[in-house]
Amino acid sequence: MRYVWATLGIACVGLGMLGAFLPLLPTVPFMLLAAFFFARSSDRLHAWLLGHPVFGRAIVEWHERGAINPRAKRYATVSIALVFVLSIVLALKPVILLVQGLVLLAVLIFIWTRPNG
Repeated sequence: MRYVWATLGIACVGLGMLGAFLPLLPTVPFMLLAAFFFARSSDRLHAWLLGHPVFGRAIVEWHERGAINPRAKRYATVSIALVFVLSIVLALKPVILLVQGLVLLAVLIFIWTRPNG
């Protein structure tokens, strides 16, 4: 089972790395998930991810306090706004825009009510 957890962790790191370059793919949630998988599979990989100079701090802050860095909050907000604007430009049906808007608003409320990291 450890190999399954490790494989899932490595896949999440890969998706997280892609998310660093693709605006609609979230990086930090994948890294948090990778930390979860590595904690169950490999002490070495888990320690590597927690000590990573780019992702480690965000993972530790989330784990310890449920905190999100204000810069990450702003980046998430801009990304969410761009996705919604794209949906409007694509002329999606009003009911789809309403559902999407409510879900994105809920995500933004969740993000902005977390403590600052």
